[in-house]
Amino acid sequence: MKLPSITWPKRLMPLPQFVQRQRNSIAASLAWLSAIWLVVALGATWFLLTELYSRALDTSLMETLEFHVETLTDLALISDPSGPGVRIADPRFDRTGSGWYWLIRGENGGLLNFSNSYVGTVLPTIEGGFDDTNTRTTVMTDPFGTRIRVVERALTVDGVPLDIMVTGSLDEILKLVEDFRGQTLIVLAAVALMLAVMLTIVSRIALRPIGRLRNEVERVREGEQAALDGSYPAELAPLSDEINELLRSNTQIIERARSQVGNLAHGLKTPLAVLRNEAAANTKNPLSRVVQSEADKMGQLVTTYLDRARISARSAMVGKKADATHLMLRLVRVMQKLNPTTTIAMVRPDASLPWFRGDEGDLEEMAGNLLDNACKWSKGQVGVSLLAERQGGTANLLIKIEDDGPGLSEEEAQKVLRRGVRLDEKTPGSGLGLDIVKELVDVYGGSLQLKRSVLGGVLAELRLPAAKLGGLRTFASLRKE
Repeated sequence: MKLPSITWPKRLMPLPQFVQRQRNSIAASLAWLSAIWLVVALGATWFLLTELYSRALDTSLMETLEFHVETLTDLALISDPSGPGVRIADPRFDRTGSGWYWLIRGENGGLLNFSNSYVGTVLPTIEGGFDDTNTRTTVMTDPFGTRIRVVERALTVDGVPLDIMVTGSLDEILKLVEDFRGQTLIVLAAVALMLAVMLTIVSRIALRPIGRLRNEVERVREGEQAALDGSYPAELAPLSDEINELLRSNTQIIERARSQVGNLAHGLKTPLAVLRNEAAANTKNPLSRVVQSEADKMGQLVTTYLDRARISARSAMVGKKADATHLMLRLVRVMQKLNPTTTIAMVRPDASLPWFRGDEGDLEEMAGNLLDNACKWSKGQVGVSLLAERQGGTANLLIKIEDDGPGLSEEEAQKVLRRGVRLDEKTPGSGLGLDIVKELVDVYGGSLQLKRSVLGGVLAELRLPAAKLGGLRTFASLRKE
């Protein structure tokens, strides 16, 4: 028979990944170690308590039997051992088959006196010698199948050897031990449950600072704060300080890189300007024209790579986010004014659309280049839409920009993303726009795909990491800004 397949809900973590995370969890490790220790400790406690209780009952039985032996010995010394005056005032010695018997044997093992419970019962003679107190003991089974403990003492009264034997039921003790074992198991199980609950509560309380630290790190990453400012226990305080130091060092490195990039830009501008001016002064000289052309190319390359350096430095900083809805509305208004013959339709985004996790200038650079390209190549219609997307537990911001232009084949779509590649030299531009977009997308770990639009032209899908919602905005309020 074919078993039905199991379909996991989309929002639930796959089982192998969930199990792996549980194995790597401190709370799970504490729970497993505590559970194993509880089972071992309580199991050992249960065994020891049962064993001690069993030994205590057996010791108590031995003491009781020895007391009865002493009583019969005293009675035999002061009266006739076979007379009615030799008795034990214990009702258990009156019940047949109870396992509680006493008897007195005379010379040659003949019965002189015995308890009422011994009527119809025959017990074998104990094998083995007597100890220093003329006493010996053993365990046997009576004719009724009851296990009994036997204590026998040898003595001489008025020159007549006597053997006094007293027995007690071991089955009663074993039953008490079994009852005690079951009750102890129930009690220890309840104790284990209470300890498990206590350990769970303690572990959650003890690990709560780790959760607070994780939330603060997430708030730093989401741009809600610049550093960790919480108070942590002695075990986590050094980690919090190191993270803050790392953030401060990262900021300093980025600022230093920006400063060096700016110095490099200023340092190269003057020599390039001198070359251009000298070449422009003598345009008839072929060498001057070559210098002029190469200086222009060098200026363009320097500008491009300096822009990239600034982009990388700016994008590496954590703790920034931008309202994508507000920025796209502003870009649409600007592009509509620059391209009055083109209709730019923007689908109203949902009020809960997440923000972009990154620098607002970078998002404007990426979306602005894509929207500018769409307006340049369109025949009059451009569509813009913003969506929230979740892939593998990661929230993304999806920006779609499409036009009704000539479109691109799959080969052209891959080719156009290369640096400086242009498919039409008649359209103004350097060909570096999409390349800059691709550079920024790679820095943020996003993706850029060019597809065929339903309008007939190109559909650009820009996927970027999303931040937490920075505040609800209505579409009407955004249009007023």
